[in-house]
Amino acid sequence: MIRFIGSFFGGLFTLLTMGLFFAALSVGAIFYMYSRDLPSHESLAKYAPPTISRVYSGGGDMMDEFAKERRIFASSEEIPALVKQAFISAEDKNFYTHNGYDARGIAVAALEAVRSRGENVRGASTITQQVMKNFLLGGERKAERKIKEIILATRIEETLSKEKILELYLNEIDLGQRSFGVAAAAQTYFNKILSQLTPGETAYLAALPKSPGRGLHPVRDYDRAVDRRNYVLREMWQNNYIDEETYLREKELPLKTVQNGDYPAFRESLPPRDYFSDEIRRQLSGTFGEQEFFGGGLTIRATVDPELQKEAAKALQAGLEEFDRGRGIWNGTGKVIDAAQLTDEESWRKALREVDVARDIEGWMPAVVLEVGDTSARIGIEGVEEDADGHFIPAADVTWARKRLSNGRLANKARAAGDLVSVGDVVLVRAMTKDSDGSFIRWTLRQVPEVQGAFMAMDVNSGRVLAMQGGFSYQHSVFNRATQAQRQPGSSFKPFVFAAALDSGFNPATIVIDAPIEVNTPQGIWRPRNSSNKFYGPTTLRTGIEQSRNLMTVRIAEEIGMDVVASYAERFGVYDRMGQFLANSLGSEETTLFKMVAAYAMFANGGERVEPTLVDRVQDRYGKTIYRHDQRICEDCQLAALSPRELPRINSNRERVMDAITAYQLTSMLEGVVTRGTAAGINLPVPIAGKTGTTNDAKDVWFVGFSSNIAAGCYIGYDNPRSMGRAYGGTTCGPVFERFMRKAVSKYGGGKFKVPPGGFFRKIDRFTGAVLPDDASGPNVVSEYFRDGDEPMSGFGAYVDGGFGMGTNLPLFAYGEEDDGTGGGSAVTTSSGQTKIIPDKADFGTLSSGGLY
Repeated sequence: MIRFIGSFFGGLFTLLTMGLFFAALSVGAIFYMYSRDLPSHESLAKYAPPTISRVYSGGGDMMDEFAKERRIFASSEEIPALVKQAFISAEDKNFYTHNGYDARGIAVAALEAVRSRGENVRGASTITQQVMKNFLLGGERKAERKIKEIILATRIEETLSKEKILELYLNEIDLGQRSFGVAAAAQTYFNKILSQLTPGETAYLAALPKSPGRGLHPVRDYDRAVDRRNYVLREMWQNNYIDEETYLREKELPLKTVQNGDYPAFRESLPPRDYFSDEIRRQLSGTFGEQEFFGGGLTIRATVDPELQKEAAKALQAGLEEFDRGRGIWNGTGKVIDAAQLTDEESWRKALREVDVARDIEGWMPAVVLEVGDTSARIGIEGVEEDADGHFIPAADVTWARKRLSNGRLANKARAAGDLVSVGDVVLVRAMTKDSDGSFIRWTLRQVPEVQGAFMAMDVNSGRVLAMQGGFSYQHSVFNRATQAQRQPGSSFKPFVFAAALDSGFNPATIVIDAPIEVNTPQGIWRPRNSSNKFYGPTTLRTGIEQSRNLMTVRIAEEIGMDVVASYAERFGVYDRMGQFLANSLGSEETTLFKMVAAYAMFANGGERVEPTLVDRVQDRYGKTIYRHDQRICEDCQLAALSPRELPRINSNRERVMDAITAYQLTSMLEGVVTRGTAAGINLPVPIAGKTGTTNDAKDVWFVGFSSNIAAGCYIGYDNPRSMGRAYGGTTCGPVFERFMRKAVSKYGGGKFKVPPGGFFRKIDRFTGAVLPDDASGPNVVSEYFRDGDEPMSGFGAYVDGGFGMGTNLPLFAYGEEDDGTGGGSAVTTSSGQTKIIPDKADFGTLSSGGLY
């Protein structure tokens, strides 16, 4: 009997031993099998998570930030102990004692899953296991993944310290609201840095990994969020991380967050996103790749001058609005709020907040029409408190406009506010104030103009873009018309034709025939004409560009060859490959404002290549400079000091794109455009040169100009090109340029354009090209700069007709440039400086070299 009992227990022991052996062998085999193809955990030692790229102005102020995962990396040393303790209490209280996995926790989780028949399955993962899941494995709930987690967790515990593992976890974890990591979440939910968080706030963040953005939202799920926060606070108290007094105090406090309106959002501290910062995104994401730009933690130093950027927006908006109001057509926003939502203030304010209208126009505010009376309309304004009387749009404010009806026709001019707006209409309004003291007059209706445009300014020496406005409002339309809109530059392209001519033996006093032209094309006869529909006969090169003569420009292009013109345009970067058609000499081929302003900057700096840039420097997440725009060498910048009157020597290694004398001659002629030509309305305290441009039917109007240090340009036109009526570059874009440059000049100054060596000045009659005495004076006298050895010829001894015949007995307008209808003849200045009158019916029709007809 004793032997039988011994044999029975011996067999049972053997069976148990063998069972345990085979069970251990099976577990070992399973772990061996899953451990063979695991990803390498060693890469975690070089962890570089996707982090926010930020854009800063030249003054160091943050302008914008870009990220797909909003993450701000914080090292273990930068993360306060309270934050670490909150997450350990919530997620893994034995973090500092286990070896990567918690066997007891796994057993409890397994038992709970069995008891609930699989309905209540919880992870029981340690922080180390969650790091493995987030970095190296997937998120699927499978036993296979759990085994791999345990294997990798034990390995990583042998490789990295506990603090490094915790750092990885606290920077990678998804905490909802597109915020990854504790630093970004602290900013998103509380607009604080980590060291400013209270125990209750850290507890709420520590609660979020259980349900990031799904179930613990601080507004929608407020009660659940507070319960979970209090649970974490209790765990922190029981783990001796906070005392009982702190626990009891914090759990009674309300949960205040940005989402509930208790704190301002971090984004509100930044200026609204505009065309400048968005263009940086567009260009750098192409240069570095989207992954690096949105996740590389780049520090980008922009070239923008915030003061000038603001002025550029104001100037362009004023120009566009002036044209729009001149048309007198009311379009409104096209947005309507249902009348059922206008019953009380809380309802209409909530509905108005949700309407998508532009809110980035300084001084403009969204409003909704609440009532329409016999003459006025009562409005509710976003961000403006209601008063006892209410806010109104009076009849006096609407008489400028006519409403476009549903059939496309225009109604009669408005006499009452109800002629333009109806109840529920969402409108934009601005407070009209007195210029004298700023006191309020009335609310006035505004609208985003249908016509659009762009403005850009840059430093002519460094290429730094100081301001860029790609439309009336970025929030209304993100399309950047400064860099993306391909438009016909019209006459603003002519300086490149004249530059090619000056480098081909012409000078500012060269006589060119201004007379009709016919060109045979596959589409038929092309007959270019001047804007005035007049012909002016033999005219100097200077007067030709000052008065923007089309016929002279075509003759010049034919004389020197369109291949030469095209090579100049391509050299200046206006086009990549320009079509060699005569019509293109008048600016019929499309380009961008960005390219035109950059090309004009090369006129201003004496003919050196300058590449426009929106970015001075880019640094990676470690502070290493990976891009720097200015490659010039400052030879004296390393010296400890310079004498008070000495400037640092900067060695420019840039390519020369045009002769310095050609650049000055062209600049001098373009200065004449502003002084007495098509842009004569521009009046600034420093010398300004530039050129207007108006295309056929005024579908595009331009002005591009420059001082000695800043080039700027503007174009205005409909996005779907159509005639703007009686709009011209000088009168529509010129005021935009003038307003901006007045501010720019007050800040950056300006001076006379630098005269290069290798030439001499001679006084010339700007109409006839005649050489005048040194003491000659008068409105027709200009001092022209000639190359050494290039003596000007007096009068009409040399002229250019481009091979086109001039015809005979044409009604030519000479010297005075306009027909005054008196029939008294034309005045000319002779080579001796005397003024003579050419009798009536005198013409230059006998001057011809045959030409094409």
